[in-house]
Amino acid sequence: MQKRSFTINGESVTYYFAGCFSMLRTLADPAKTVLITDENVFRHHEKRFKGWNCIVLKAGEAYKTQETVNSIIEQLVELETDRSFTLVGIGGGVITDLTGYVASVYMRGLRFGFIPTTLLALVDASIGGKNGIDVGVYKNLVGIIRQPDFLLHDLIFLNTLPDAEWVNGFAEIIKHAAIKDAALFRELEANNLTYYRKKKKEACRLIERNVLLKTRVVLNDPTEKGDRKLLNFGHTLGHALENQYELSHGEAISIGMTYASRLSASLTGFRQADRVIALLDRYELPTYAEYDKERVFSVLKMDKKKSRDQIYFVLLEKLGKAVYRPLSFDHLYETL
Repeated sequence: MQKRSFTINGESVTYYFAGCFSMLRTLADPAKTVLITDENVFRHHEKRFKGWNCIVLKAGEAYKTQETVNSIIEQLVELETDRSFTLVGIGGGVITDLTGYVASVYMRGLRFGFIPTTLLALVDASIGGKNGIDVGVYKNLVGIIRQPDFLLHDLIFLNTLPDAEWVNGFAEIIKHAAIKDAALFRELEANNLTYYRKKKKEACRLIERNVLLKTRVVLNDPTEKGDRKLLNFGHTLGHALENQYELSHGEAISIGMTYASRLSASLTGFRQADRVIALLDRYELPTYAEYDKERVFSVLKMDKKKSRDQIYFVLLEKLGKAVYRPLSFDHLYETL
């Protein structure tokens, strides 16, 4: 187990890499803690939850809504949860989003932490303090930025992770490599999904590398005023596609990165779009897709990164180096 602590925008967060679930008792008092998870995680790991107060939710992005938030709060009231309690989200990005959001609004704020159980949550969703909910087809339209007290990694949860969720997580890993780490990009090209699934030490190292990469970005720009915007590579179009077409987050972002790479070729002179697209394909992610332009653009125009008649769009200059530029909606509409 490796412990790393950071202070992000005045808030302390501690990462416990290669830990185990049993360590949770040293981080939170079971009598004063509520675990929030989903049906899939609970079904596979029910024994681990014995002796803890638990709230078990339906699984999936469709439940990342205010209605679910209200349900969680009602259950917290029934459990007589007060400000001395800790909430712990155990699951993928939907669970970490919901837990962090509820912990920030219930009684004006409770301590909270995460045990991410999916690859995507480990390398991306649990890091950086963004916690929010969807409003209809609009992704994360309502939310806050507040850091968890701790992140506890236990890779035993990956043993029950479906194949599709491994693929889903690699979208964010490839994104990190494309925008910030050309050496990682080359490593990913030299390996494949099967390699990391079979070699747990390499998977653990890969996860830690991505966690620290994203953390460095967040440390320098915790409230997304500058370079943290780069983490949105592929997300502008991706978020507009995700809920409308019932895609996984990784699938949607992969398609978004495909089009953003092609757009980079014309706007920044980026010459390696084919390598990005080939790498996405190597990790079994979708690239090109047909979609209803009018329908998707109507959602894209409500993206949180918009400013009046333009939006900040992340482009690649070269592998490992990204930039963000304001593009007019008219220009983007014609390009897409």
